[in-house]
Amino acid sequence: MRRREFIGVLLAPVFWPNVLQAQQDRRPAHIGVLTVGSTTAEMTGPEPQSQVVKAFLSGMRELGYTYGRDFVTEPRGGAGMPERYAELVAEVIALNVDVIVATGPMLALLKEATSTIPIVMSHGEDPLGEGLVQSLAHPGANFTGLSGQLAELNGKRLELLRELVPGSGPIAVIWDRLSTTAWRVAEEAASRHGWKLLSLEINDAVDIEPAFKAAVDARADGLLVTASATLFARAKTVADLAAKSRLPTVYQLRAYVDAGGLISYSPNLIETWRRAATYVDKILRGERPADLPVEQPTRFQLVVNLKAAKLLNLSVPPSILVQATDVID
Repeated sequence: MRRREFIGVLLAPVFWPNVLQAQQDRRPAHIGVLTVGSTTAEMTGPEPQSQVVKAFLSGMRELGYTYGRDFVTEPRGGAGMPERYAELVAEVIALNVDVIVATGPMLALLKEATSTIPIVMSHGEDPLGEGLVQSLAHPGANFTGLSGQLAELNGKRLELLRELVPGSGPIAVIWDRLSTTAWRVAEEAASRHGWKLLSLEINDAVDIEPAFKAAVDARADGLLVTASATLFARAKTVADLAAKSRLPTVYQLRAYVDAGGLISYSPNLIETWRRAATYVDKILRGERPADLPVEQPTRFQLVVNLKAAKLLNLSVPPSILVQATDVID
């Protein structure tokens, strides 16, 4: 036996047990996950009920991570109760997690709460405008991830609504204090087109039904529903109220259409949550969020529910159907 091979044989029994012991002692990465509409129970474990968290875990598996061995999640869900968001953010930070994946209003609260824990945006509404990053190309601090451009697309949503229901009556917009940017963008777009808007600001869930009544009383031609967490957590209720009120409604998120709503225009949020895993992977490998450019969506979903249109006796123009990425019959 050659000398090099002999040394290798001698060392092997000593070396490999040490490697195995190091693997066994390695602490799985702890990843905080914050959502606004789901409950914590729906987000928990390796097989969560939450579709967006499930997409994130799928993204981690695709990158070679095994739940329990390589990472675990520390989920907290706001369940559409904004008054609890700050408390949930504080809980996750107190757990000393390695990285946090979050969305919506949770992001601004995280900015106030920590400048050290890496934050991955699953879909930031307006990360530059909200001061979460210095620029999309060079975030510069502890935030990075994906920009959902949810608010920025409100001009397009109003245009779609006007194609569906041409007229001179007002378009109602339901929003809350956490979706101020969405209201502002809608207001600016309406001003450019000379359209009248009716502001229906809500504070909590009890304001939802009166807001629909106000839209009907004002003879609104249609309605824009923002990505307010209070509304999102009650997507089925909102879609049912739109049908009952006979208001053609465009939504910021697809979940409302899946719950029976008429039309939505947005990025594919399942895909953005899956893509968030790539940022987590880079951060766990040692890259700094300050150096990871924010990704903007390049594909958008226009979802049309023909069942909802039929209930409203509404004919969807071919100009909209030809743009649709998904049509629910």
